[in-house]
Amino acid sequence: MLRTSHLLLKLALVSFVVGGLFVIYLDARITATFNDKMWDLPAKVYARPLELFAGAPLSPDDLSYELKVLRYRSVTSARNPGEVSRFRNRFEIYTRGFDFPDEREPGRRVLIEFSGDRVNSLSASGRAVDLMRLEPVRIGGIYPQHGEDRVLARLDDIPVTLREGLMAVEDRDFNQHWGFSPVGISRAALSNLRSGQVVAGGSTITQQLVKNYYLTSDRTIIRKLTELVMAVLLELHYEKDQILESYLNEVYLGQEGRHSVHGFALASQHYFDTPLEQLGLHEQALMIGMIKGPSFYNPQRNPKRALERRNLVLELMAAQDVISPEQATVARAMPLGLSKQRRIRDSFPVFLDLVRRQLRRDYRDEDLTTQGLSIFTSFDPQLQRKLESSTTTVMDQLDPRDELQSATVVTRFDTGEVVALSGGRQPRFAGFNRALDVRRPAGSLLKPATYLVALEHPTKYSLATRLSDAPLTVKLGGKKSWTPKNFDLQPHGDVLLYQALAKSYNLASARLGMELGLDAVIDMLARLGVERGVPRVPALLLGAGEYSPMDMAAMYQSIAAGGFRMPLRSIRDVVDASGKPLKRYPLEYDRTASIQSVHLLHYALRAAVREGTGRGVYRYLPENFAVAGKTGTTNDGRDSWFAGFSGDLLAVSWVGRDDNGGTKLTGGSGALKVWAHFMASASKQPLAYRMPDGIQPLWVDDRNGYLTGNGCPNARMLPFIIGSEPDQRTNCSPRQSGPKSGSGIKSWFDSLFGGGG
Repeated sequence: MLRTSHLLLKLALVSFVVGGLFVIYLDARITATFNDKMWDLPAKVYARPLELFAGAPLSPDDLSYELKVLRYRSVTSARNPGEVSRFRNRFEIYTRGFDFPDEREPGRRVLIEFSGDRVNSLSASGRAVDLMRLEPVRIGGIYPQHGEDRVLARLDDIPVTLREGLMAVEDRDFNQHWGFSPVGISRAALSNLRSGQVVAGGSTITQQLVKNYYLTSDRTIIRKLTELVMAVLLELHYEKDQILESYLNEVYLGQEGRHSVHGFALASQHYFDTPLEQLGLHEQALMIGMIKGPSFYNPQRNPKRALERRNLVLELMAAQDVISPEQATVARAMPLGLSKQRRIRDSFPVFLDLVRRQLRRDYRDEDLTTQGLSIFTSFDPQLQRKLESSTTTVMDQLDPRDELQSATVVTRFDTGEVVALSGGRQPRFAGFNRALDVRRPAGSLLKPATYLVALEHPTKYSLATRLSDAPLTVKLGGKKSWTPKNFDLQPHGDVLLYQALAKSYNLASARLGMELGLDAVIDMLARLGVERGVPRVPALLLGAGEYSPMDMAAMYQSIAAGGFRMPLRSIRDVVDASGKPLKRYPLEYDRTASIQSVHLLHYALRAAVREGTGRGVYRYLPENFAVAGKTGTTNDGRDSWFAGFSGDLLAVSWVGRDDNGGTKLTGGSGALKVWAHFMASASKQPLAYRMPDGIQPLWVDDRNGYLTGNGCPNARMLPFIIGSEPDQRTNCSPRQSGPKSGSGIKSWFDSLFGGGG
């Protein structure tokens, strides 16, 4: 008996020591991390700064929009930072100044005058300003390590009725207990038993905060005891107001795509599109009620259930004298009051989604945990506004019943920077990001890869090579076969290579691809930046596979850049709180195709919009504004694509259905219209004709590809890699000599394709 007592005593001492050490560990964990968790600030994400200089292509209305997004106050005379006064085409701006990664832009009073749609002059203190930058628009805040988002609010900014209503429902004894409440647990159990449903919880606000910050949701005794101990420790170290404030900013209130909705301030904007301090009682009660089950009581998915829960919360608030019975009656009669546009708080969530992904691609994980990061991006609010306007305008015309979706990626022609992004018909919607995640066959958008393979073999192929657009059947093994068809279901006989691409003839393209070999086409797609979703089947030649608009933008960026592959990027710089840049993984820039062969491909893509399937762009663009592009249509009209570029911008647009059903649209009747409407308002520079070394222009007969003379029947000038010119000639003699100089060639192509600049 005595030995048993000693053993029990030893076990008790060991348990006491182990328990004490465990409590010390938990205490250290809380004191070391609570303050950081309490104000775990997101990285600040900025758009590109607007650069201003004499001659800058910018309209007065565009500048007004930029200042509006920057929240400048319109005044009679700008006397303080953040103010602007405007008289017609004359602006007086008192800039705020900004610390850029490379230098400080001072705050100052600047006079800006316009002439038409260009900046005419800039001056400050009577002296001309050569170049200045407005501070960049802050487009959102992100947590680089996860998809969570928050808007942090101070306790004094939170409505008293919301704070007291929260305690009435979740923790009536919050101001009296030391982290847990036996009375509260008993009271909650009794209330739930009487009502027949969960109207109050047993865990205190402090316990819930501990679980959210430090623990899992596992329903085990060990986890519950740990939660209780940590709740007591938290109460010992921190004031009640600090704990309540942290809870109000941390509590989980729903999910939208990859985003978690944490905190009442973010939930207020997400569900009601209203600042927290402006919420009505019925809206406050709805959010309080959601705490017990954010998914179960989600008002967007389960409005009836959410309404019942909200009204129960209003009754509890009235019973606890948080509000009067009359206020509760009025609030119960109110509708849910949800915003029609469900969205996370960020102004541009689709672009921020891209930034998140490229942060993980380009930077080390350990660096992204640094507090106070600032992320400077290539995002252009002006171009985004125009893209959103074009998307809405065209899609409303194409589909008034709101059954189709759209996505567009816009990049800078010369840098590969993504400057605007649309992930759906609701551009500010933070749900499914179609620009990055919709994966569909690309139709004829893939054809340029096949033709580029051919043009890399100038001894065999040129733009004037005759291709057969005749029916064919490809054996696939066993009894299976592949028999492609043209869109018009008609063969077109022998056609020139550039015509086959410009008019998007399937039979000629399939024959060419099979002659070159699938491996060569797949290799070319990889060289152009498309490596995922590429099947090794003959149907690949006509666009089979799974590709996103971003994939197609990468491919066409390589083509637009003359065969120079440049990774699409959205991030220019990331700096820490002290302004020190974070080191990024090096991005690989490689020439993957010869500039001569890509030059020939450009010619064919310019022909596609002048005389081929993309000619509808000139219903929107001026006739003398040169662009290049390609349509894409998939089987049964499920997907409508258009990709193309001007002298400054590249864009890829997609239109389709989320359920992959038919759209009754071709690339030319759907996505092309979104693309062209946007480019007509956004692009400032046409595609220039720059002939590289090793290329010569020659007159050919457009029917058979023979060399001919200027002024001869069907004569057309085509560029050739030197040594690849046709070896046959027509009997027609030239009436006059062709152009000899580069300027003459440029003038001729300008007249043919409407080029300029």
